[in-house]
Amino acid sequence: MSKIELRTVNVTRYITPLREGGSLPALAEADDDYKYVVKFRGAGHGTKMLVSELIGGMVAKELGFRVPELVFINLDEAFGRTEGDEEIQDLLKGSQGLNMGLHFLSGALTFDPVATQIDGLTASQLVWMDSFITNVDRTVRNTNMLMWKKELWLIDHGASLYFHHSWSNWQKQALSPFVYIKDHVLLRDADCVDEVDEEFKKILTPDKIREMVDWLPDDWLNWGGDEESPAEIRDVYYQFLTERLKHSYNFTNEIHHAREALL
Repeated sequence: MSKIELRTVNVTRYITPLREGGSLPALAEADDDYKYVVKFRGAGHGTKMLVSELIGGMVAKELGFRVPELVFINLDEAFGRTEGDEEIQDLLKGSQGLNMGLHFLSGALTFDPVATQIDGLTASQLVWMDSFITNVDRTVRNTNMLMWKKELWLIDHGASLYFHHSWSNWQKQALSPFVYIKDHVLLRDADCVDEVDEEFKKILTPDKIREMVDWLPDDWLNWGGDEESPAEIRDVYYQFLTERLKHSYNFTNEIHHAREALL
């Protein structure tokens, strides 16, 4: 079993905002001379969105999907001072410190479900994964998939793990079906979900889940106040994900019901 590795880079040049994203991500260059799509801690959902992005991306990669390299990306306090747009300036000022970056796939095209046919196995794998991590944002309107060099790549998992926005009822959320799967762009083609369920649960072992959540920086887990430490918050993510895996029939049954209604 390969170990997860994540690099840390520093922003050297803010290039342009990517206004198609609701949280105002941006294209930036880092000190390794690569360009990254930066997701900012100062955006709407704060560091919880970064947690979703990191965990969702790591799960996708572990399951064999192509995901742009994920990096921790530092933003120095000097950034934002010369930005003319006040909204962006405020965002940059509020994002000093550790953010999330995804390697920029230059020339990639948005996945078009009409133009590109996805096989049943890949569709089933994607539908299963998005049900597992409760990703509400893989719809016809917004697929969050790219075609790059004739291959399918997954991006933007910031809307996953939405249980953490209410937090107190995570045990109930871990056992819940994922009703939003009815809107998944690939649901119609997901014809072998049960086989995928068996395969993927062998890959996502408790040890692998623990390794993933251990990558969450303390600095991102700061909403517990005096009640919950970063270590305790990390453990909630671990328990949520492992419980969801143990009871995956809750969301696989929902996939079957949603697909039957669609067909």
